[in-house]
Amino acid sequence: MSFSQDVKNEILAHIPSDKKCQSSDKLANKARLQRAFLEFGSVTNPDKSYHLEFVHDDEEELLALLNILMEYDIQAKITMRKGRHILYVKEGQSIVDLLNVMGAHKCLMDMENTIIMKDFRNGLNRKVNCETANLIKSTNASNKQVADILYLQKEIGLKNLPDNLREMAELRLDNPDASLKELCELMDPPLGKSGVNHRLRKLSEMAAELRGE
Repeated sequence: MSFSQDVKNEILAHIPSDKKCQSSDKLANKARLQRAFLEFGSVTNPDKSYHLEFVHDDEEELLALLNILMEYDIQAKITMRKGRHILYVKEGQSIVDLLNVMGAHKCLMDMENTIIMKDFRNGLNRKVNCETANLIKSTNASNKQVADILYLQKEIGLKNLPDNLREMAELRLDNPDASLKELCELMDPPLGKSGVNHRLRKLSEMAAELRGE
């Protein structure tokens, strides 16, 4: 059974009687949304995407529904598809709010759980991608530093470097995979990131100058 049908079944189980619908404008509007969804509404499985729509030949009918949705601060738009008018809601929280108005509370909770899990996975993926990008950037920088130091070693010998640069060069060669923070901690005495970065940059500048770059 589809998520859309689950919503319709839940609405059918809680739809108010005509007598109750006439007791207030709010109940009447709720009932109109419920009946509209039962007759010409549908919602996509939230695992795939967030999309709820009403499809009707009469634009005035959809404009009336749009006005009701606006009263509940639910964002929706009207468009055309294959000659028919479409009132649609695409934002996840807006669909949750509409399910709440229509009384589909179980489906609402299912969708909220899906949104939470999607947001968690997306956040985790962004974090992993960011960390991977930083690791690649750090690895590329380390590889270049090692290549520059090896070039200096070949051309002039590390022993001919100033003591602070020689120490930094030897430390990088001994720890090619170490991060900037790890290099700071390996220094004796420990050196701040700016200091380590300055020395590594100076070594690279010396190598570039010798290469004629």
